[in-house]
Amino acid sequence: MPLLLPSILANSPRSQQLFILLQSSTVHSCLPILCSLIAHPSSKSSVKRHVLLFSFLYPPSRLVNPPHLQPQEVDLQIFDWTDRVPGYGDDSRSNDATDEIMKAVDSVPKGEPLDIVIDSVDTLLDNLSSQSKTYNLLSRMLSAVRAGANTSRLILHIRAPSSLLPLLTQTRFSPSLTHLTSHPPMLLTHLSIAYFTPPPPLSPPEKFWSVFTPISERLYESENLVFGSEGEGLAGNEIVVEVLVRGGGVGGTGGEGRKRGVERALEGWVSAEGKPCDLSALESLRGLWTRKHVSEEAAPDPTQNVSFNLNLTPEQQQARAQVPLPYAHEGKVAVPVQAPGAILYEPDSADDIDDDDPDEDLDI
Repeated sequence: MPLLLPSILANSPRSQQLFILLQSSTVHSCLPILCSLIAHPSSKSSVKRHVLLFSFLYPPSRLVNPPHLQPQEVDLQIFDWTDRVPGYGDDSRSNDATDEIMKAVDSVPKGEPLDIVIDSVDTLLDNLSSQSKTYNLLSRMLSAVRAGANTSRLILHIRAPSSLLPLLTQTRFSPSLTHLTSHPPMLLTHLSIAYFTPPPPLSPPEKFWSVFTPISERLYESENLVFGSEGEGLAGNEIVVEVLVRGGGVGGTGGEGRKRGVERALEGWVSAEGKPCDLSALESLRGLWTRKHVSEEAAPDPTQNVSFNLNLTPEQQQARAQVPLPYAHEGKVAVPVQAPGAILYEPDSADDIDDDDPDEDLDI
């Protein structure tokens, strides 16, 4: 099965999505994938694409690599608001960037390709100090993207745990969704050793996801595997990416309603190379496939290399088959016997049995 991440980066018709959500954690970050999405804004198009980057957490220099961008194809506008910290800085400038964001969004001509990138939604929520206000702002931005070309996208970066995460993943916000979640590779190693459940195709997908999903949602377990007393630390520049694609297709609605299925997979990412790969290509997970190869080898025959013969000759097998089974009533039909009920009792030596009336001396 071909990888999903390359088509997502290229915004190809196979996985063309209106809404892309990148979820990071304390253990691993989706920042390299976010940088690749910005560096590959769209497939080839004759119309220049507008990219609005709102940077709240990381400085734009961490997100944008100018040599990878083609100015003749992309109109990139960067809004560096990393210095907007509530309670600090210039008090004359409001931390509420709602009007400035929507002004920049509305300045893009309707119907033209548009990418809106926000890093990160959690910092935006802290600045606005209102969950409902942040949700409404994101909904307005999604509506603006929907009004653009069918290749337009809203790309949000969020850190788990977050109160906005369950709201943004609901179909009420967007029926179509591409959800990319970063995991440490040692989480798969832990599942393989502790639960005997390696990733597909080494184990059935139904079994793997039933074990992987609840454990991956408990973020403290991943943190303990990496930063605990027996943690293995970060696996260099390798990331395990959980890819969930809900909806899809091509159309003026951004692919919504065209496909109701959900596609889910685990893929690898090498930050040094800046490209996705198969899980088996990750150096930190190579031991999983090695152990599987050893377990698939034929088990040794216990009857070999012994000082006596454990096998039977054909004559011995025939003689054993002719031995009657040791059943007492083999071939007989049990017939019920009618007998009157009775209680048989044999007195014990300690029993005091006297036929006389023990109370005959009483005048009753």
